Amino acid sequence: MAPKQFSRRHFLKSSALAATVPFILPAFGRGKEPSPNDRIQLGIIGMGMMGGRLLNGFLREETVQVVAVCDVDADRLDHHRQRANQHYAEKTGRGNFDGCAGYGDYRALLARDDVDGVVIATPDHWHAIMAIEAARSGKAIYCEKPLCQSVEEALALVRTVRRHRCVFQTGSQQRSDARFRRACEWVRNGWIGRVERVEVALPDGIATWCALPESDPPAALDWDLWLGPAPERGWNETLSPTGVHRHFPDWRLYREYGGGMITDWGAHHLDIVQWGLDADDSGPERVLPPEEIDATTGARLIYPRGIEVTHVEGNGITFFGTEGRIFVNRTTLESTPEFDPGEPLPDDAVRLYESDHHLRNWLDCIRSREKPICDVDVGARSVIACHLVNMAYWYREAFDWDPAENRLAHNTGNPDWLEVAYRSPWKLEEQARSRPMIRRRRN
Repeated sequence: MAPKQFSRRHFLKSSALAATVPFILPAFGRGKEPSPNDRIQLGIIGMGMMGGRLLNGFLREETVQVVAVCDVDADRLDHHRQRANQHYAEKTGRGNFDGCAGYGDYRALLARDDVDGVVIATPDHWHAIMAIEAARSGKAIYCEKPLCQSVEEALALVRTVRRHRCVFQTGSQQRSDARFRRACEWVRNGWIGRVERVEVALPDGIATWCALPESDPPAALDWDLWLGPAPERGWNETLSPTGVHRHFPDWRLYREYGGGMITDWGAHHLDIVQWGLDADDSGPERVLPPEEIDATTGARLIYPRGIEVTHVEGNGITFFGTEGRIFVNRTTLESTPEFDPGEPLPDDAVRLYESDHHLRNWLDCIRSREKPICDVDVGARSVIACHLVNMAYWYREAFDWDPAENRLAHNTGNPDWLEVAYRSPWKLEEQARSRPMIRRRRN
């Protein structure tokens, strides 16, 4: 039998970041209702490890055609373009299928009116600029996590997506995993009593400034465009491996390009913490650095009602309540007392947004005009929590946070922490085109 239920509202509150406007389809279906047989035409920007996986996923979707891929490495670009064309050639029986184009510059892809949605799987320092321009071009957007590099980027992206009424999915796919949803439903329905604290376990890796050796880039790589808004420096294979590679590069460990494991895995696990605490439209109110000066764990976020979320080493989330605990990660869901994951929730229980396929959820919402499970507001709130944790490690100061206004509070902290510097001529919003667009590469 399930433990006693606590009185809670039954539906997610609408995000304070969101404007109450209806969704419209971007290029797809403009001016008409889409028929079930219409295919959504997608472009994928960034063809590294994650971009390659996403390409695999979308090639399996019958309602989709990938019509464009983009990468600053010509060898990597051509490999994945040929993969897509070979897939469609085999599927259609056409040996010379060439319907998927390749681009070295993302702006050329975004300029296509026949691209309905874009998938952004670049290094993190590019996410905000690309997603903002994609929104301005009327595309639906799937943007990999972490959503962006700073608090200000997150807020600018939300404003732009809402202004242009885009269907936006953040790639924090754990929300579409029944294991995590069930854990959060147990928490939200009071099965472990009142939550007192949470431990969020992340792999080790606090981001530092990049001091890697520099050399000339390979001929196939547009290194200047890889850097984009990041500071100018020479190439290193640690940041952008040559051609097709089978590992996740370590650019994410350097502050110019990523936020270390705090944003990399935190965008998954802190996202689940926010979901479990019903904080998708709020966030922490105070941020505390670790007690030891050189510690790489121990930073804390203090949420309303005094709930303390502590960063520890490992992989997973543990919710501690007055009547038990729940631990969840990608392989395990366990609780004390032991709950049966198959036991149905009572009729009056809080039920969370249910999605069993993160990519398909986005595609369905492009057609239905509904919000995906990890809409831009959700992604923004979760990455802001990640950035606050990083600030605790980088600056070693306690500070207060106003989650309603998404700003520092009570004259604590430094407003400069909320921004990231851009290399000229790149700008965050309504940026000027900094260089001529490059024509598509075919072979």
